[in-house]
Amino acid sequence: MSRIIAGIAGGLALASVPGTGTRPTTDRVKESVFSRLEHWEAVQDARVLDLFAGSGALGLEAVSRGARRAVLVDAADAAVKAARTNAQRINQAVGAGRGADELGTAGARVVKGRAPGIIATLGDVWDLAFLDPPYPLSEGELGEVLENLLPRLSETAVVVVERSHRSPEPAWPAGLEPIDDKKYGETRIWYAEPATRG
Repeated sequence: MSRIIAGIAGGLALASVPGTGTRPTTDRVKESVFSRLEHWEAVQDARVLDLFAGSGALGLEAVSRGARRAVLVDAADAAVKAARTNAQRINQAVGAGRGADELGTAGARVVKGRAPGIIATLGDVWDLAFLDPPYPLSEGELGEVLENLLPRLSETAVVVVERSHRSPEPAWPAGLEPIDDKKYGETRIWYAEPATRG
């Protein structure tokens, strides 16, 4: 069973997506990713986009650890249902007032849709983006998602891509530069940032 590891909602159990269509990020990988992101000061007060969200575990972990808000996006009905259940639990745990802004969009919300088309419709700029696409997604399709995401990133944004360790490095679009990567068993995590950041 997946859970929130740390922050206000630390220890909270998360509903899983039934079936084998998703592969939850392990606690070990999640802890390592967030340790790095917090070292880079990329989580606190961040606007977070979690694409191919599944149960929403990554975006919700960010909210628990102090992100301003998170939008969880998935196209599958079962994933959207689980993510909505989990978002409701997290929003209750962190409290409606924490991180509220003038738009009243604090906390987590779930949007059903497909990347890359959904990105332009969300109408926000993102400081932290998680992409954990299904294995069948081609490298070309992933590149298109990254291309559409780039104009919606803040100058200090961090992009986190989780894939099989057998997958090649993502085809980063011009303007998005890789900054690190790490292998954890069957999983590899890539990190990138806008070229304007440096």
